Amino acid sequence: MKELVSIVVPFYNEAENVPLLAERIVAVFAGLEGYDYECLFVNDGSTDGTRAALDALAAENPAIRPLHLVRNFGQSAALIAGMRRARGDFILTLDGDLQNDPADFPRFLELLRDHDCVCGYRAHRNDTWVRKVSSRLANRVRNAVLHDGIRDSGCGSKGFRRACVPHLVAFNGIHRFFAVFVRRGGFSIVECPVAHHARQHGTSKYGINNRLWRGLYDLIGVAWLRRRLVVFQVEGDE
Repeated sequence: MKELVSIVVPFYNEAENVPLLAERIVAVFAGLEGYDYECLFVNDGSTDGTRAALDALAAENPAIRPLHLVRNFGQSAALIAGMRRARGDFILTLDGDLQNDPADFPRFLELLRDHDCVCGYRAHRNDTWVRKVSSRLANRVRNAVLHDGIRDSGCGSKGFRRACVPHLVAFNGIHRFFAVFVRRGGFSIVECPVAHHARQHGTSKYGINNRLWRGLYDLIGVAWLRRRLVVFQVEGDE
């Protein structure tokens, strides 16, 4: 029996990228024996043609499950909404801007045989110098405080066993701290280099103000929450 993989992708005003990303995901799984897939494509209150593009794909491919949030809640909310509705044994995430590559999925699935979570890192990053510098600084500060051992927390390419999901606390910014809560839950993490492409369509939703400064602000709350978070096991649970 094939194992089900859930691919969760948040989209906000990415109408041009929707069909291109779907095509690439379908192509990857066409070459993966032993796996079925579902795509939870989350429309985070888009105001362009993203909703229509997702609905059109779902009409053609039953493996595509669009989720439409009632308004724009942000990347963290979109990811959590999709992950909590995932049916797969494994959950893989990507950003919806085509900068992440589904071609990395086979390696992620191999690593998830021996680990609970895979965190991608962009070894050769195609971004502006502002995004590179702000990300590098934020990652260094985060690691100095939280010691999560992840070099690129902002990379959208990640993989999880479904058991990790209940340990991800839903707050605005959690997508930058997934590894902190996965480790706090007692799960194993491995890093993996991934491809990173320059954006071809649409515009970035992040800059200095909502990436660097907000990330540093969130760091204070996560440092507190990590120490106060309740983790438990019930006898008989696997």
